[in-house]
Amino acid sequence: MIPLDSDLMRAFLAVVDTGSVTAAADRVGRTQSAVSMQIRKLEESLGQPLFTRLPRGVALTPRGAQLLPYARRVTSLLDEAATALREKPLAGPVRIGIPDEYAETILPRALAAFSERHPGVEVTVRCDFTAPQQAALDDDQLDLAVIYDSSHTSGDEVLCVDPTVWVTSIAHAQHLQQPVPVGVYFRSDWCRDFALRSLDQQSIPWRAAFECDTSASLRVAARTGLAISPLSRSTIPLGCRELTNADGFPIVDRARVVLKRNPRGGSAAIEGLAEMLREAFRPLATGGVLA
Repeated sequence: MIPLDSDLMRAFLAVVDTGSVTAAADRVGRTQSAVSMQIRKLEESLGQPLFTRLPRGVALTPRGAQLLPYARRVTSLLDEAATALREKPLAGPVRIGIPDEYAETILPRALAAFSERHPGVEVTVRCDFTAPQQAALDDDQLDLAVIYDSSHTSGDEVLCVDPTVWVTSIAHAQHLQQPVPVGVYFRSDWCRDFALRSLDQQSIPWRAAFECDTSASLRVAARTGLAISPLSRSTIPLGCRELTNADGFPIVDRARVVLKRNPRGGSAAIEGLAEMLREAFRPLATGGVLA
């Protein structure tokens, strides 16, 4: 049996992505006959054809479609390993602040990849709201901070725009109650000035049914049907949905998610983690969703 080596996988992916053996050959810098031979070897190894030959180009067979996600994972992992081993290892401390909203999505993705590449870097994380993070930056307690800029006046690097919306449980539909039970943050100027004001401006009667100091708790309130909650669109939990203008609920805000830096200095480790954060937020920046 011929092994499924990386060259065969890359040839397979080139044909899939370009739609033809000729175009794939141009992409990988080989002759058409060489790419055709690689595809034949791969098909012989698996014992089944991977492509259906069409008058113009090719199409995946069911076996080819089954192989596709594995091929992408294998080549991606090989590329990641090559990048990690060629990079100069970073070292030193990095102190980062990030909103609680992204503690279960962006943070694990960014830090896991960063730690694998740079085990010598000591990362300290602070999950907090925007105002305390800004104060920590000013007091030289953080090197990087991911915060919300509701004013759209900050000159800091914009990672994405992740609108805050009202969210309800699909099963419980608490938004239909009168008054509407809502989840709110303790002693939050943002909650008063943006979330609750958005309800008042629509003349929606409400009552504070759930109070907390983390977005994770607000997600629990929405998911279990205790209240509707103001959440970043990318963090809507399973079993819930966004309340839209069609439901009578406006978007709470369109705050930019920005990356702020400590002006007192930097390091290669800090810049390395900043780049990893950009990669982690890229799905939102390009209009996608977080996995």
